[in-house]
Amino acid sequence: MEQSVTTAVLCIVGGGIAAQVLAARLRIPAIVLLLALGFLVGPVLGWLHPSRDFGPNLRPLIGLAVAIVVFEGGLALDFRELRAAGEGVLRLTAFALPINFLLGTLAAHLIGGMMWGPACVFGSILVVTGPTVILPLLRNARLERRSAAFLKWEAIINDPVGAILTAVVIEILVGVPHPAGEDPAAALMLHLAEGVVVAGVLGVGSALLVAWAFRRDLIPETLKTPVLLALALVAYVVPNLLMHEAGLIGATLFGIALANRHVPGLTELRRFKEALVVLLVSCLFVVLTADLDLAVLNKLSVPILGLTAAILFVVRPAAIWMATLRSDLSLRERLFVGWIGPRGIVAAAVAGLAGPRLSEAGYAGGDLIQPTVFAVIVATVIAHGFSLGPLARRLRLSTAADTQRLAVIGASPWASDLVIALDRAGVPVVLVDTYPGALLTARNAGVPTLQAELLSRHAEEGLSDHPPDYLLAATRDDLYNALVCTRLAPEIGRERVYQLAPSETHLLHEDTGVSRDARGKVFGDADATFDALAGRHEAGWRFQVAASEAAEQTDAIRLLTIRADGSLDFVSVDHPANDVAAGDRLLILTSVHAATAKPAAHMATVPA
Repeated sequence: MEQSVTTAVLCIVGGGIAAQVLAARLRIPAIVLLLALGFLVGPVLGWLHPSRDFGPNLRPLIGLAVAIVVFEGGLALDFRELRAAGEGVLRLTAFALPINFLLGTLAAHLIGGMMWGPACVFGSILVVTGPTVILPLLRNARLERRSAAFLKWEAIINDPVGAILTAVVIEILVGVPHPAGEDPAAALMLHLAEGVVVAGVLGVGSALLVAWAFRRDLIPETLKTPVLLALALVAYVVPNLLMHEAGLIGATLFGIALANRHVPGLTELRRFKEALVVLLVSCLFVVLTADLDLAVLNKLSVPILGLTAAILFVVRPAAIWMATLRSDLSLRERLFVGWIGPRGIVAAAVAGLAGPRLSEAGYAGGDLIQPTVFAVIVATVIAHGFSLGPLARRLRLSTAADTQRLAVIGASPWASDLVIALDRAGVPVVLVDTYPGALLTARNAGVPTLQAELLSRHAEEGLSDHPPDYLLAATRDDLYNALVCTRLAPEIGRERVYQLAPSETHLLHEDTGVSRDARGKVFGDADATFDALAGRHEAGWRFQVAASEAAEQTDAIRLLTIRADGSLDFVSVDHPANDVAAGDRLLILTSVHAATAKPAAHMATVPA
């Protein structure tokens, strides 16, 4: 037994994270590899059988993991997003959900051949679009902010609502226990009200308690994350004692309410929970796929495959189309949201419980729910996972670019010269500064600019539609540059944030200088300080983007390589210089005399 559990944990955790890393390298949806891995180690090879290895504890453990996932999803829902996406979110939650339920039920009965009871349960399960799938896809697809908000809010809000709807449908079909002589409908309504009210009170109350305690420094920093996770589990478990799946409402409301209290320090805690959720989602998909029985998969038939196709190509698009009639959603947004609707962990977990309950109650066709829901999950994950990015780009709803984007902080004259040179060379760039006058030169040259304090909420919103892949902190203040890099490194990547060399070179000393964890990588060599670059610029030196032959100029300072695939390779004292390949271009700083002495048609020289 001990050996089987060890093997199970190895397959689940090790295999799941390996699939995530491989998917990141291949730039494909990780969910697809996780499903394939679970199917391989489970039904195919038989190395993993979660129901056997973990016994009756498996379902409660899955529920607790899902609670953490929906809590973290709730933390991503800021009410300020509703200023631009409010009507669309309302349409996708209040209007589209019941339409999806009705159309899904009809499709299950007419196409899948299910009786009305199981068809209603199937329809209720598939009103959800799983945040366990949507959120990872959104992180990689880089949608523009409004479209991402539509999908994110719909997935997180509809997830617990769909689970509750399924529980209510099952209670209606199977019957809820009630005292003799009491009206069954009244008993059901009371049962529902108890679960929802307790979930709401626990969710919102826990958020208010956390905000109050954190702001009064009543909880040590090392205990803040454990406290949040413990309260999320409490908000999930207690309502579930009163009604099945009511805990999802509690965990989701806890996350949403806490996110909108704007508690200081929550960003750092959220990063840890995002990493935890990646681990949990990886494990959940492997577990649920590995737990499938080949006998269940053998029940897949032509009607089930037809029903799956109807869910993808008819039910979801028609529901979204009807729900968004005469709304402020554009045609492109309606087409996009109508297609993208992958199902995830909650649908799979609820289906695994709903089917057996209906079968035990004597409903013929209850055993078809799990294989049919699984077929929909696999089909939507593959179809929507691979098509989300290309479709968003086709509809011009994506912020992703073929060439990676650079944000430069600090609009000094030489920094303006630098971004103009990159912009003319076709490199997406944005210049950020708090003073409008400093941005004027770059703005007049057609370079995108943002007037904001980079660490403010306004700057976060301004950059959200065009998030940078690299950052260069180029202000005169060395400490501010380090602060900016430290703050944004977890989001952009620690190897992708750069700052100017400190004016005092001893600060770069390996032992006595500023720790690498507290600053960005140095842009250029240790002598490329703000004053040194400004001095050269005042003396007539200019930034140019040129072919690799420009490196042969004796006084040309190479600062950046623009690779043929659009990636950027910075010169830095913090890592060895990489070779320049054919097709690469260089950002160099060169004197006007050198540029005149060695003219080249391929150089994009920025005039003084």
